[in-house]
Amino acid sequence: MQRIDGAVPYYQFSGWDGLTHGIFTRHGGVSDAPFGTLNTGGLIGDAPENVRHNHEIMYGALGVDAGRVVSAWQVHGVDVVYAGAPIQNRRWAAPADALITDKPGLALVMRYADCTPVLAYDPVKGAVGIAHAGWRGTVDGMASQLIKAMVTAFDCRPSDILAGVGPAIGPNQYQVGEEVVAAVLACFGTTDGLIIRDPSDGTAYFNLWEANRRDLLRAGVEQVEVMGICTASRADEFFSHRAEKGKTGRFSAVVQL
Repeated sequence: MQRIDGAVPYYQFSGWDGLTHGIFTRHGGVSDAPFGTLNTGGLIGDAPENVRHNHEIMYGALGVDAGRVVSAWQVHGVDVVYAGAPIQNRRWAAPADALITDKPGLALVMRYADCTPVLAYDPVKGAVGIAHAGWRGTVDGMASQLIKAMVTAFDCRPSDILAGVGPAIGPNQYQVGEEVVAAVLACFGTTDGLIIRDPSDGTAYFNLWEANRRDLLRAGVEQVEVMGICTASRADEFFSHRAEKGKTGRFSAVVQL
């Protein structure tokens, strides 16, 4: 992991040569509080002109053509959509929580505020994917579905794919109910290392980072980097829906071959 400092700071995974990518913070944009400042969420109350400007700022920081960007209407599911070209007159391709492409120069973008960014890159086949996984997407296998889609679409070998788990709410902050605990057990066959209990009252906390890492490993990925940055603990740097009680912006991850 490395942090690229500047007027518009962002994070990158290590050793991903040949891929333009960045996970952006909340800094460097034009939005006012509570969306300050690099908010990229368009339907949460921020002024549309600010959101558009923030997207332009973000793409400019990476050298990405703003006219060659594809996103999805995120719905907390596990559908994966192939992106072959920009969609005429709109940014989003379909209701989905993952995108894949093998087209150089086509950028994929998704938005987050505690949910998990999952990025995947196959330098052998020249393919890339990006996903958005909250607790429901995580226990439904969003990360492994992303890998399976790349295998099917591009004949990738999972062992060639580099995967990364970006900033998300951490295991010491993500308190969940017993229905989530049951879903974790059903998905992984265990809660060890995935559910942490508060010794004082038994309250459950979910480790999204580790759950998505395990899901990637069982899909056959051998190289997974976990950034380990908690968005709720670092609400000074990232937007956090939980820490900011729902009134906040969205940060973005961008990938482009």
